[in-house]
Amino acid sequence: MIKARPKIVDLSDTEPNTKRGGDLRAMLTPATVGSTSGFMGVAIVQPGDRIGEHYHPYSEEFVYVVCGDLEVDLDGEPHPLRPEQGLMIPAYMRHRFRNVGKVEARIVFHLGPLAPRPQLGHVDTEGTEAVPSGAGEPVAVPADAAEVRS
Repeated sequence: MIKARPKIVDLSDTEPNTKRGGDLRAMLTPATVGSTSGFMGVAIVQPGDRIGEHYHPYSEEFVYVVCGDLEVDLDGEPHPLRPEQGLMIPAYMRHRFRNVGKVEARIVFHLGPLAPRPQLGHVDTEGTEAVPSGAGEPVAVPADAAEVRS
């Protein structure tokens, strides 16, 4: 077990993850800072891009919009999500984020509690090629992608 320690992590020191759309950066995680109750990161979504639909069976997700105009689908129902707004997504709720504006969107996310194993923390319900109108079938999450569960 990694012991938690105070540590500043710069966005530029994190690897981008674009497998689910957008640019997801897991910043404060069990691997980077030894966190034990959850993890935090930033999602950068360009105009017209999106983060594909997924859900978290063990975690609630907390989101804060820093900049940009987003639309979030919650169990298939669209909702506007604007700068300086926060959102709590309960465990098991399917969700996807779309940048519907003309500028880059940035959201800060936190998930907690952690899943028993990282690969169990995130279930994709669509691929990144297209955004269907309804939910798809869950797909396996590659082990190397499991660290970023948002």
